[in-house]
Amino acid sequence: MTERTYDLLAMGRSSIDLYSNDEGSRFPEIRSFGAFVGGCPTNIVVGARRLGMRTALLTAVGDDPVGDFVLEFLAREAVETRYIVRKSGRRTSAVLLGIEPPDRFPLVFYRDGCADVEFGIDDVLAAPITDTRALLITGTGLSCEPCRSATLFAAERAADAGVEVFLDADFRPDQWHDPRAYGVAVRSSLRWLDVVIGTEAELSALAMRDDAEVVIEGARNSEPSVDGNLAAAIDLILGAGPHTVVVKRGAEGSMVHLSSGEVICAEPFDVEVKNVLGAGDAFAAGLIYGHLKGWDWERAASMGNATGAIVVTRQGCANFMPSECEALELFQSREA
Repeated sequence: MTERTYDLLAMGRSSIDLYSNDEGSRFPEIRSFGAFVGGCPTNIVVGARRLGMRTALLTAVGDDPVGDFVLEFLAREAVETRYIVRKSGRRTSAVLLGIEPPDRFPLVFYRDGCADVEFGIDDVLAAPITDTRALLITGTGLSCEPCRSATLFAAERAADAGVEVFLDADFRPDQWHDPRAYGVAVRSSLRWLDVVIGTEAELSALAMRDDAEVVIEGARNSEPSVDGNLAAAIDLILGAGPHTVVVKRGAEGSMVHLSSGEVICAEPFDVEVKNVLGAGDAFAAGLIYGHLKGWDWERAASMGNATGAIVVTRQGCANFMPSECEALELFQSREA
């Protein structure tokens, strides 16, 4: 096989993330915020780059100073930015986040008319979809047009070229006009996917067709009320194209379900939680790193657990992803 330029190309949302500097304070009591970079695929591609992978990002930012902020951070991280487009008349998206350990991390999205929903099929045609080992798309990338068609087109094009296609479920109920539409849209992508990554609640939402209230509450709180739907969701996904479903279970580690029927468990790492936001994206970066290294799924998922465990001890997302040395040190402590 011809050597490809990139190990991972991710596509989807990017943002400026404003994290509360007042840890433990209720959101109305926050007095200041720290400015960082975020967005599910952006976090993952930065995490993968810090692990030593060759990465590129396909997103859109506004022709504004916030777009400069995002682009300059990514350039410093050595993520390839030439495929990031600037959309005139659109603003770069923003997210505000509170930090109330151990279990409250409220976040507010500012994405109305944002730039990263405006990339289209022409932007995909200009990107190296067939010149990467893996493509990562996200559920939120399917939430509206034109990015929905662009995301589906990218997945189709990658699959036709033998590029491994990952989906991070990335379910944000308030980004959909109807939470049931999330499942409809994501199910339409399954034929082109190889690996689906999500929490129990996200995977249940992916499969659910009618009970919007359960979908929303499960995704927000990861309540056990969605557990009864998980097995059916995994069966649905594996029956529609992907060969692997990875379930992120937070403090309980992760599980990998294969189309062969095998189920693989990866144990968690015991750490003190400061902020869970970004941990799932760090997990995906570590998992993809291990998988592209040729590791078996148990080791790859354990690497994902290690990268996620490091990030929950830190303040935020992309800016706080671990280096390869940091992640391997924790990962190898388990193997030793």
